[in-house]
Amino acid sequence: MWDPELAELKHRKELAARMGGEERVARQHATGRLTVRERLAALTDSWQEVGALAGRAEYAEGRLESFTPSNVIIGRAEIDGHRVVVSADDFTVRGGAADAAIHEKQILAERMAGEMRVPLVRLIDGTGGGGSVKQLEEYGRTYVPYNPGWDQVVANLGRIPVVALALGPVAGLGAARLVTSHVSIMVKELSQVFVAGPAVVEAGMGESLGKEELGGWRTVAAAGTVDLVAGSEQEAFALTRRVLGYLPRSAWRLPPVAGCADDPGRVSPELRAAVPRDRRKPYDMRAIMDTVFDEGSVLELGRRHARSTITALARLSGRPVAVLASDPRFYGGGMTAQGADKTTRFLDFAETFHLPVVHLVDQPGFVIGGAAERAATIRHGARALAAVYQSTVPWASVLVRRVFGVAGAAHRPHHRYGLRVAWPSGDWGSLPIEGGLEVAFKRLLAEAGPDAEAMKAEIAARLEAVRSPFRTAEAFLVEDIVDPAETRPVLTAWARDAYEVLEPGPRATTRP
Repeated sequence: MWDPELAELKHRKELAARMGGEERVARQHATGRLTVRERLAALTDSWQEVGALAGRAEYAEGRLESFTPSNVIIGRAEIDGHRVVVSADDFTVRGGAADAAIHEKQILAERMAGEMRVPLVRLIDGTGGGGSVKQLEEYGRTYVPYNPGWDQVVANLGRIPVVALALGPVAGLGAARLVTSHVSIMVKELSQVFVAGPAVVEAGMGESLGKEELGGWRTVAAAGTVDLVAGSEQEAFALTRRVLGYLPRSAWRLPPVAGCADDPGRVSPELRAAVPRDRRKPYDMRAIMDTVFDEGSVLELGRRHARSTITALARLSGRPVAVLASDPRFYGGGMTAQGADKTTRFLDFAETFHLPVVHLVDQPGFVIGGAAERAATIRHGARALAAVYQSTVPWASVLVRRVFGVAGAAHRPHHRYGLRVAWPSGDWGSLPIEGGLEVAFKRLLAEAGPDAEAMKAEIAARLEAVRSPFRTAEAFLVEDIVDPAETRPVLTAWARDAYEVLEPGPRATTRP
């Protein structure tokens, strides 16, 4: 019998379960944060730990005297029926910074998830890097920086869903691990994300900023560093479950089709009044989304970032889709440099996990002016246009209102089939009449002298007569004009057909 060894195994697991000890656990709770093991219990439905015995041990006369567990916990789990791998930082052990075992455990988690083709969830709390400069005395040397296992981190972007949660102050390599994911989540007031914390910033840059000012949720959500902001750790775990529900286990699978009680043929008469007749008036694009897609299924990503561009996950009769839209309340819905980058990253995400794209189009064009030129808007915009054309998933475009210029041309990949319908409110061209008339007829108006305003009104009336979307439909330059109330039935029928032609398999590696 191996009773002594089995007793030793039990004892060591009990020591590991104590994490950093009672004092440090109490300190963690005092900050309003759960411990890593409390987080695992709240997030997962079942849990099988890998590497619980890893850590630092001290011996006296061959007997174990003390044991400090590794400050990263990894294992296999189930979340709402999804098999996943979880890698979780333990802030109670050296503030989540690296120790002798952390790199190998993190690398194993990345490799295990990627090669077993199951989603990876990272619970990040701390730096996850090399720790304090105090260690230089302990090591007796310095080192050339490198990120062990980063090839696996990058490779996973193209093969499995990666969801990362910031659950405390996250800096340096921890922040890099957070954003090298498909969906990143942070918790209001509880977590902060930065390249370097306030003390390092003040020492290096002379800036005196508090944690919230430097890397709090308002700052980083607006910057696009994180995709979702939760009000609590429990809400962050609920969001993680929800995100995983839209995605396949890996790039080798198709997205999971869920049951749906919402009638796929549901007609919504309220959509007929969704867009005002006054083209300068904004409206609520999100209300349209909530009406068209399955009830309660819209999950917006990056809402506080690049606010004229909307990206979301949703379902049509239970089938997950990627939704791209514009918010006319910001820059009229125009595409900014940040909005273009947001679009590119989102389309990479949709392509990787075979999510058909629904584009609700109200695009007046690239935002213009000095600030837009200094932001290199056209370069970022051209990259977004390339992402549209490189996509291979089925595509449906609903021309809700405006479609103008180069940015408007990005409403679908024109070189292949895609569903395209317009609402009667559709308005399109190279430039809006309101902005292009004076430029196009500048010389004629100048020659008109005091009659210029009357001539301008006359020209505008002539142009308005040919502005009707029905004239475009006559020439088959838009395939169909539909009653807005019937948009959902049109899209649910398209989604059914789209899922028939989806082909699983990895695409080109995506970018974080």
